[in-house]
Formats: sequence, structure tokens, C-alpha cells
Amino acid sequence: MENEAGAAPDYDRTLMLLWRRTLGEPQGSRGPRQRLSVDEVVRAGIAVADADGLETFSMRKVAERLGLGVMSIYTYVPGREELIGLMVDEVQGERELPELTGPLRERLARVARELWDEFHRHPWLLQVTHHRPFIGPNGADRYEWQLRAIEGIGFGDIEMDQIITLVSGFAASAARASIEARRAQEISGITDLQWWEINAPILDRIMEPGRYVISDRVGTAAGQAYNAVSDPDLAFRFGLDRILDGIDLLAAVRSSGETD
Repeated sequence: MENEAGAAPDYDRTLMLLWRRTLGEPQGSRGPRQRLSVDEVVRAGIAVADADGLETFSMRKVAERLGLGVMSIYTYVPGREELIGLMVDEVQGERELPELTGPLRERLARVARELWDEFHRHPWLLQVTHHRPFIGPNGADRYEWQLRAIEGIGFGDIEMDQIITLVSGFAASAARASIEARRAQEISGITDLQWWEINAPILDRIMEPGRYVISDRVGTAAGQAYNAVSDPDLAFRFGLDRILDGIDLLAAVRSSGETD
């Protein structure tokens, strides 16, 4: 992973920036005197990403939003990838994490829903490709909160990490499908129902009668239920329930003292 200047990310400086509210905000060592805060730069980055996504996200766009020269931005953050890391941690802390109460299923469902909502508020989060995350205070608080949802159930530490990985990965996948469905309608200018009304007559002519009996039955039932190609929210809830079924079963096995 490289920043716009072609250098590897500056992890040490970025870690200091992530924890700036604990350590104190570092001052830039080059370029003109800073007139803004790192917080203002990060918020401007979030606004640019919310509007345009990360495909065309650049330090120049952030600088223009702030009324700065592009090189001035580098006195606040080392580069594009580091800024994105700061943005991710910032949005992870924009809402207070809800209290985790109730049965295991309810707690894990709350973990998944929190991520689902966050991805829909900031779809660009699904475009972030950091394999090695920049570990900031909000991300650290989030992970601790997620783990509290399953602490004391009887899972091993690796199982706990894998359960959170599984639930988080599913929430991201389901949110991506939901956001892509929304974008398809925005880009095409027609709803799923309108799309089907255009294509159905042609499909009726070219598909051999009796060849797709099962898919015709299931597809018709789904289309009538969704009034669309799919129901992303239902897919999220159904898939999450099935994952939680499996975790519930594993919890029962662990509480009985059985091992793999």
C-alpha cells in the first residue's frame, strides 16, 4: 500500500495522529504554518468521501474543500492512505456504542446492525482495503465492545475473534449488496419493477416452456414478495439469523464442555 507520493504509509506518525486527543496534536514540520486542525482535515476528507467515494478520492480534493494548496495538506497528514485511516477511525466514533444486553443473539445482532448502519451512512468504508488497520482509539473501543458481546459464553479467545470477524464480514457483504442495489436504481433511473416490466416480455419469448419450472415458481414468489429483484434488508436479517443459529449451537456445545 502506498500513498500518493509512492512511499509506504507512515505508520508511526499516523499512530500519533490517531491518538492525538490522548497524546496531543503533533505539529507539521514542513511547509507553511498550520491554520487548521487535523480534525478539520479529517472531517473534510470524510465529506469528500461521502460525496464521491474513494475511487477518485485525493489529497487535492480535500485541499480544495478546505481552501488550501495541495502541498499544505501534507503538513497535517503524511498521505492519502494515512488520511483514510484517520477517517475510518473518526466515523467509528461518531455514534455512541449501544449497551449490550439480552441474550447472545441480541447482542451479536446489535453488533451486526451497528456495522450495517455505519456502512449505509458512509458507503466508502466498503472500499477501504487496509489489511493492516491503523489502530485508533475508536477502532480499539469498537473491538472491545464487540468482544464484550460474547465474553463469558465459553468461547476460546481465537473463537471470539473469529466470531466477530464472521459477523463483521457478513454485515459488510450484505451492506455492499444493499448499497449496490440502491446505486443501480440511481444510475439507471428506473426501479427494479420497471426493469422487470421491460425485460419480462422478452424473457417469456426466449425461455423454453417447462425448462425452468422450479426457478419460475421461486422467482415469481420472490418477485411478488419483494416487488423488486431482491430485498437487501430481508437478506441481511435472514443471513444474520442463520449465522446466529450456528453461533448459538456452538455456544451450547461449549457450555456442555465438549471440544472439537
